[in-house]
Amino acid sequence: MKSITIHNIEDPLEKEIKSKAKAEGLSVNKTIKKILEQAFGVEPKDIRKNRIQFEEFCGVWSKSDLKEFEKATGEFREVDPEEWK
Repeated sequence: MKSITIHNIEDPLEKEIKSKAKAEGLSVNKTIKKILEQAFGVEPKDIRKNRIQFEEFCGVWSKSDLKEFEKATGEFREVDPEEWK
């Protein structure tokens, strides 16, 4: 996926973009992408299609799964003050 930088955006345009982003609860980047998609009639990629392939991994852990995970990774939550000197 490519990135594009736009220079010298006038203040009124910047304010409109930021206002729209805030009103829609989106980032400025996502708002600009949405505006461009609408202007050019380009359909955004449906990321949910990709999710279907991984749906079995998107569920909520059971309490026993969580307990097992916390037991296996517990040592990573401990800080040894001696190692930070």
